[in-house]
Amino acid sequence: MSDISFDRARRYVLGLGCERGTPSAEVLALAGEALRAAGIGGAELAAIASIDSRGQEAAIVDIAAHFSVPAVFFDAPRLEEETPRLKNPSAIVFARVGCHGVAESAALAAIGADAELVIGKMKSAHATAAIARIGLQKA
Repeated sequence: MSDISFDRARRYVLGLGCERGTPSAEVLALAGEALRAAGIGGAELAAIASIDSRGQEAAIVDIAAHFSVPAVFFDAPRLEEETPRLKNPSAIVFARVGCHGVAESAALAAIGADAELVIGKMKSAHATAAIARIGLQKA
């Protein structure tokens, strides 16, 4: 598990993937759609998570700042470990970045073994989002 602090108020991680240069507004709109689908607000997020190749991507950094949470990043081999838990594994994503999913995998990886995927991959024109939550047995 990463060093993210989970408590009753912040039990969720928003996983994001995007093409290079995707406008922050597009990713923020998708993030808002995912939060609404999950029935949660931004104050319930503990972190934003993505693949390490997007560590300097403005849209990812901007979304973390928008929600005042840390951004955490994982390499493709770590994200690939999450493949058995993905709702939407993709051979196309694997061919491009070396793992079968970014948004779902990153959200799960940020939490660890206790993660539950509550919103599977949602897409916009150039981005993906997913939400995971720490298992209900944890506080």
